[in-house]
Amino acid sequence: MVTKLTGRKLGMTQVFNARGEVVPVTIVQVEDSIVVDKKSVERDGYTALKLGTIDVKKPKNMPKALKGIFKNEKNHLDMPLKSKISEIKLSKEESEKFKVGDTITVESVFKEGDFIDVSGVSKGKGFQGVMKRHGFSGGPASHGSMMHRAPGSIGSSTYPARVFKNMKMAGRMGFDKITTMNLMIEKIDAENNYVLVKGAVPGSKNSLVVIKKSAKKKIVQAKPAKK
Repeated sequence: MVTKLTGRKLGMTQVFNARGEVVPVTIVQVEDSIVVDKKSVERDGYTALKLGTIDVKKPKNMPKALKGIFKNEKNHLDMPLKSKISEIKLSKEESEKFKVGDTITVESVFKEGDFIDVSGVSKGKGFQGVMKRHGFSGGPASHGSMMHRAPGSIGSSTYPARVFKNMKMAGRMGFDKITTMNLMIEKIDAENNYVLVKGAVPGSKNSLVVIKKSAKKKIVQAKPAKK
């Protein structure tokens, strides 16, 4: 079965749940995916579905080589152009349930209350110092200290006469692939292809994220009653 889809993060807002509580949610637009091609063991060595997602805004700017993927001359199909192509590995029995040209909707894969893992590229923050990057407390803040935000000593003297690897120092921060696990789907708006995920997901606005069913389902334990 299909367990993951690609979407676009639109931003954050808040909604009221069935109990009347305010819940912070991230809106992820998951457009319908099209089965562009199927991988087989005989031809490719494994079975998988090649899916096309995210509608193309300017088809004239799309390379002809990519356009040819969506014109399946063998099956006489002319599928709508998609800008993102991904693969999902499936078993042979599951792969046979789909054919080229099929549409996979978000409500056919996920439902409200599901726990999911969301992967995306975090916001890039450029070159940052140790206080912002690693949470150092910094040096004395009084006048004349000369090291308000400096990292301090980074090594020894004669021995070992070098700086050890993996020391917490200044450097590039952000723009890394991050997976946030065990998030819950608060609501699905099938009409607009919106998935409202409880909490924050990695990435900036309009960035691509991958939503997949949780690998480690979150277990919510009831709080003990007060004596």
